[in-house]
Amino acid sequence: MKLNKHSVIGVVGTGTMGTGIAQVAATAGHSVLVYDKNNDALLRARHSLIKIFNRLIEKGKYSQGEVDSILHRIQWVDGLGRFESCDLVIEAIVEDIEVKKQFFHQLKSVTHDDCILATNTSSLSVASIASVLKFKHRMIGIHFFNPAALMPLVEIVPALTTGDEVVKQVSELIKSWGKTTVVAKDTPGFIVNRIARPFYGEAFKMYEEGVADPATIDWAMREIGGFKMGPFELTDLIGQDINYTVSETVWRELYYDPRYKPSITQKRLMEAGLFGQKTGKGFYDYADGAVKPEPKKDKELGKQIVNRILAMLINEAADAAFLNIASKKDIDTAMTKGVNYPKGLLKWANEIGLEVVLERLEKLYKEYNDDRYRPSVLLKRNVQEKTDFYY
Repeated sequence: MKLNKHSVIGVVGTGTMGTGIAQVAATAGHSVLVYDKNNDALLRARHSLIKIFNRLIEKGKYSQGEVDSILHRIQWVDGLGRFESCDLVIEAIVEDIEVKKQFFHQLKSVTHDDCILATNTSSLSVASIASVLKFKHRMIGIHFFNPAALMPLVEIVPALTTGDEVVKQVSELIKSWGKTTVVAKDTPGFIVNRIARPFYGEAFKMYEEGVADPATIDWAMREIGGFKMGPFELTDLIGQDINYTVSETVWRELYYDPRYKPSITQKRLMEAGLFGQKTGKGFYDYADGAVKPEPKKDKELGKQIVNRILAMLINEAADAAFLNIASKKDIDTAMTKGVNYPKGLLKWANEIGLEVVLERLEKLYKEYNDDRYRPSVLLKRNVQEKTDFYY
C-alpha cells in the first residue's frame, strides 16, 4: 500500500512531541488516531491542542471552519485495537529502548501487514527497536524536532532492515506535510544530536576551566557567533535532564569516545533537579525578580570562545560526512533547519578556511593531549589536498 493524502496516521504518546505530530498530520488532511495508555494524558493533550488552535485563530492563521475540520480529523482512542486501520504509526513515547521495543511488540499484532511503523527516537538504535518485528522492512525512524508543528526539519532514519520503498514513501509523505527531510544513517544521535554535542559540551568545559561564566559564553555565541541562543540558556530551555540524557546516550553508544564526554556540572544540575526553566532554576535563576547575570563583553575573549566551539562543531560535521552518516548537503541542511545554526557548518568551514579550522583543533589537541580534539580525517585530507568541503 502506498502512503498518500488518504492514509490513516496513528500517533502514540501525547507529550508535546506526539501532540505536535498529530497536529501536523491532521493539518495536512489525514485522519489521525492518537493513543496514550494514560487516559488523563490523552484528555490533557486534546485540551492543549484546542488551546493551540484557538490561539492560531486569534492570530489569523486559520479560520474557525478550518480548525473545526482539522480537529474533526483527530480521534483520541483508548486502545491500540483501533490502529488496525492505520497505514503509518509514529511512536513518540518515553526515550527508553526497552519500553519502545515492548510497545512495538504489542503493536505488531494489531496493525495490518503493510502498515509502516516508525519511531520518533532522537538518538536510540532503530535497528534494535525493529528487532522485535516479524516484518522488519517496515520499521523506520522519523525524527521530528520540538515543537513539531513549527520546526521544519525531519530526520528520516532507515534501519539496516528497512526497505528502500519504505524510505521513499515516508520521505515523500513527510515532505508533503511541508517539512524538509534529510536521510541519516542509524547511528547514535543521527545527524543533529550527534553534531551538536560540542555546542554544549565544549561550552560547559570552558565554564569548568574558568575561561568564562555562562552569561559571557552565551553572549559570545549570540552576539559574535550569530547563534539564536547560547548553550547555557538553550539547555535551560530544553531541560538539563533531557540534554544530559542525550549526551550520555551518544557518548555511551559510541563506546565512550572522548569527543562526546558529558559534563559533570550538567550531571550535578540534573541530579539536583535543577532542570532549567521548567523547574525555575538551572544555570540561571528563573524565579520572579531574579536578576540575570551580566556578561563580560570582552570581544577578544568572545572570539576565542566562538572559535573554539565552532572548530569542534565543524570537526563533528566533517566526521559525519567522512563516516557517511549523511550527505554533506543534508548535514548542512540539518544544522540550519533542525537547530537554527546561522550557517551550515561545512559551508562555514569553507568561509573560515579549512586550514584555519585544522590549526585551531591541532592547537587544542597539543595543549590538552586529549582525543576529544583529534581532527577529522576528512578535514586533514581536504587541507592536504587544498580543497574545500563541497556538495
